[in-house]
Amino acid sequence: MRSCAALALLVAVAFPASAEDLLQVYRDSQRYDATYSAARNNLAAGRERLPQGRALLLPTLNLTANATHSRLDVASRDTALSPSFLRNPDSSGYTLTLTQPIFRAQNYLQYEQGGFQVRQAEATFGQAAQDLIVRVAQAYFDVLGQYDTLILVRAQKAATSEQLAQAKRNFEVGTATITDTHEAQARYDLIAAQEIAALNDLQARRRQLQLIAGKEYTELKQLRADVKLAPPNPDNVDTWAELAEKQSYSVLIQEAAAEVASLEAKRATAGHLPTLDFVATYGQLGESSTSVSPIGRDSNNSTVGVQLALPIFQGGSVSSREREAAALYLRSKDDLENAKRTAVLTTRQLYLSTINGITQVAALEQARVSSQSALDSNKLGYEVGIRINIDVLNAQQQLYSTERDLALARYNTILNSLRLKAAAGALREEDLEEVNRVLTVTAGRPPDAGR
Repeated sequence: MRSCAALALLVAVAFPASAEDLLQVYRDSQRYDATYSAARNNLAAGRERLPQGRALLLPTLNLTANATHSRLDVASRDTALSPSFLRNPDSSGYTLTLTQPIFRAQNYLQYEQGGFQVRQAEATFGQAAQDLIVRVAQAYFDVLGQYDTLILVRAQKAATSEQLAQAKRNFEVGTATITDTHEAQARYDLIAAQEIAALNDLQARRRQLQLIAGKEYTELKQLRADVKLAPPNPDNVDTWAELAEKQSYSVLIQEAAAEVASLEAKRATAGHLPTLDFVATYGQLGESSTSVSPIGRDSNNSTVGVQLALPIFQGGSVSSREREAAALYLRSKDDLENAKRTAVLTTRQLYLSTINGITQVAALEQARVSSQSALDSNKLGYEVGIRINIDVLNAQQQLYSTERDLALARYNTILNSLRLKAAAGALREEDLEEVNRVLTVTAGRPPDAGR
């Protein structure tokens, strides 16, 4: 029972009441994470495809203006018929042109593409948002997992130190051999090395969390010891697979990409069609003189009409682009099918991992009880002389290994449940809030845990 007291003492110096929780770390990551910020900017850029496509259907108005100064020096070969002269004519003017597309099949198809490109950008951002939730939870629980490892290593170190002291006392009074002392000392030295490694790993995990959230967290809320992990809802793997096939963001991205590719193939075919535009122009021109008259003039010019353009032969480029777009469309269909299959497979695997994780947690909880009983029995047996020191040390190691495996199994099961929802396109911030509600705060923290 002394090891339990040592463990309770070390767990009692966990994270203080000012500890940050999972939701706060997620909020910090939304503001800091560069990957998420890039996805947000990509969404803003993708949404501009729609107004860009719409602009191809709307009228355009262009203004051109010019001003020139010329020198005209004419030397006549027969001044009787045409005198020589020198003029410096100036001219200025402008032209206003209005063009309204009447029939441009490629423009209309590109406008339709813009809508699907916006959908693709939104799905990509949705995937990035889910990815941020998973990455934050992963980094957060990696810190907690390594923190638990450090706590358990220190608890085992304290228990081994007690066992070493007891072995030395027993050797001094002649009730044990020096072998017991050497075994306890060797185990103590090994655990001391493990403590250094655990502390280094904890520091590395903290740096990884800082990379995502932009802050160095020395205190984080921990998972409640009495947490009960619930199975996925709905509790049916086929339902999850169907959801993934329909609404997984990877599938939605490829569906939009396939629609864009289909319209691109139609645009390539539309390259054979004529275009018809309504064109209106208005212009003014002012000249101080001309090449034939020293007298200046002002003129206005207005035109209204339609302009037809018919592509006849473009060196085969239109037909080549048509074949290229058709092949790319077929590839996009294959990519979509692959995305659906991958989403279904990933969802099924994560569902089974979550279910098996819950079962594993239950088994480890029972193993923890059994390991504690085995340790108590070995300690009692050592005191009465029917067990040797190495038996107690092995039982201690078994208990702390079970405690560590139990903590990691809980974290992995929670993470797999989040990944499952992400694979099905159903992960939301509310799911993170639900996980956050099972976090609690204990008093204090272990020495050097944050350094």
